[in-house]
Amino acid sequence: MFYYLQGLTLGLAYLAPIGMQNLFVINTALTQRRTRALLTAIIVIFFDVTLALFCFFGVGALMKIYPWMRLIIMGMGGLLVVYIGIILFRTETFLKNTQNTNISLIKVVFTACIVTWFNPQAIIDGTMMLGAFQATLPETEIVHFLMGMISASGLWFLGITFFVSLCNRRFTPQVLHVINKTCGIVIIGYGVNLLIQFCIFLP
Repeated sequence: MFYYLQGLTLGLAYLAPIGMQNLFVINTALTQRRTRALLTAIIVIFFDVTLALFCFFGVGALMKIYPWMRLIIMGMGGLLVVYIGIILFRTETFLKNTQNTNISLIKVVFTACIVTWFNPQAIIDGTMMLGAFQATLPETEIVHFLMGMISASGLWFLGITFFVSLCNRRFTPQVLHVINKTCGIVIIGYGVNLLIQFCIFLP
């Protein structure tokens, strides 16, 4: 249960900062009927989960071949996680209606794929963060951690879709600002933990 909750909280903290995925989901919820908004959220969840699994297992496979990568990824990943948290904590966020959500289902799938798999920063950050955590997990707990991550993706994207569609008049930039502050603190905490693990595993 501990590792499931760790994956869940890390996943929520990592997904919550407002980026291309979230803007696409939020703007769909603001401008489309609820059924289309929920379908869009499910499509985004699919691409988000597949990217997370790619980042997690891709780096994990390399670490099994090259054990020295474990220390490098834990150290660099810990620093990156702390940096991401600091940036989020200090960022002023403003919601802008930048996505055209009045599109066909095929274009929804295409756009969801683009904002997820073709976002270089998401791939780099996801690889470093999940790869670093992969290095610290017992093999018997990997499934529980991943289930937590997958649950976080579903809870987050479906949650914000329901929330925005029900309370779209109250969804203000100030709300997004509070989300970023909170998530920044959580991610900084995880980064510090990774750096502690890095120091422990140093020869």
